[in-house]
Amino acid sequence: MKKFTLYISTTIVLCAISLQNFAQCSLCTKTAQQLGEKPALGLNNGILYLMLTPFAIMGFISYRWWKSEKARKAEESTPSNDYTDL
Repeated sequence: MKKFTLYISTTIVLCAISLQNFAQCSLCTKTAQQLGEKPALGLNNGILYLMLTPFAIMGFISYRWWKSEKARKAEESTPSNDYTDL
């Protein structure tokens, strides 16, 4: 569990640091330069917002999968109290 917590916290810190980077392709950069400083900042923030939504969905799905796999493995490792073999 400590390894998982370390992984998640490292991912969050790296994502927070990378939010300061520009998330624009070359076409968006050219358009943003023509718009001016404030609209370019808004365009950049919109691109980042649209990027975070699929990552949040995939993160939720991954977490649910990991949790179900952990429960399945715990269930398999638990010895059965079934005495039908006697």
